Amino acid sequence: MSIDFDKNNGLVPAIIQDATTKTVLMLGYMNRDAYETTRSSGKVTFFSRSRQCLWTKGETSGNYLHLVSIQEDCDHDTLLVKVHPEGPTCHTGTDTCWGETNNRNPLLFLTELQDFIEKRHEEMPEGSYTTSLFRDGLNRMAQKVGEEALEAVIEATNGTNERLVYEGSDMLYHLIVLLTSKGLRIEDLARELMERHQPDWKKH
Repeated sequence: MSIDFDKNNGLVPAIIQDATTKTVLMLGYMNRDAYETTRSSGKVTFFSRSRQCLWTKGETSGNYLHLVSIQEDCDHDTLLVKVHPEGPTCHTGTDTCWGETNNRNPLLFLTELQDFIEKRHEEMPEGSYTTSLFRDGLNRMAQKVGEEALEAVIEATNGTNERLVYEGSDMLYHLIVLLTSKGLRIEDLARELMERHQPDWKKH
């Protein structure tokens, strides 16, 4: 990396983001030593402007920020640090320094799920149900989507909401498997829906 530590008296702002939820947790500052310590220890370390020394977030509270990745911006003077937080980030006890709740958006898991399914498709490990679906072929995967959709309809009309969620989840999982086999992503469906949401969209 070519971080410009000289631009602001040896310091660069470091925006801390939860790698999973994408929530911005806090803003700190790093000098070169803090940056190198963060990289080597795997725990986010800052330079304290008030105490004029390095400090590792969580060294007293136990609420560490475990490093996932660091990116520099286009001007090489600001860092985006993605982390897995251990406990609340703010010293006041809140999840973020803006008092926000750092909840995981369940919709983001669909991307993670497809990433996992794609890995299954690449590795085809023995004993995996997903592997068995890929080996059974396209027709069987499409059939499973239809079967699960029918079960979801039955629960919607004659069952409970709990069972509808259960069967709907089965349907969505099998749909993602089918999409994966065709080289498509669940995001492709989301993009299609986004386009349909535009006022000038016309059915084709």
